[in-house]
Amino acid sequence: MKISTKGRYALRLMLDLALHDTGEPIRIKEISIRQDISDKYLEQIVSVLNKAGMVKSIRGPQGGYRLAKAPEQYTVGAILRLTEGSLAPVSCLENEPNECPRQEQCATLLLWQKLNDAISDVVDRITLADLVEWQQERADFYVI
Repeated sequence: MKISTKGRYALRLMLDLALHDTGEPIRIKEISIRQDISDKYLEQIVSVLNKAGMVKSIRGPQGGYRLAKAPEQYTVGAILRLTEGSLAPVSCLENEPNECPRQEQCATLLLWQKLNDAISDVVDRITLADLVEWQQERADFYVI
């Protein structure tokens, strides 16, 4: 499994919204400049996030976007699954129940299930609030 730019940029966009939340909407252009990501690409990503109710869109001259919920209520897994689809390392684990005709004799299935469980365990435990905290810790670290 490899996370695409869409998934990585969605996390950066959500993190930017959380870090710069002043109660006012944030324009895509501002995020684009801070994150060095094309505003056109960010507009495509924010459209997906908006339709899913993860962000709120505010229209008008002072419009922009805000998080729909507190950062603690978003998991990295939810954001990535929204933008990436399944995070399963192999296609036979994408559907429940597993319909692979070889599952009874597949020696590697247990490996793929353990890998899938490990990935889910990590991304479903880490919240957007954790990312905010980690980013702030990095910002506090500097060298003279």
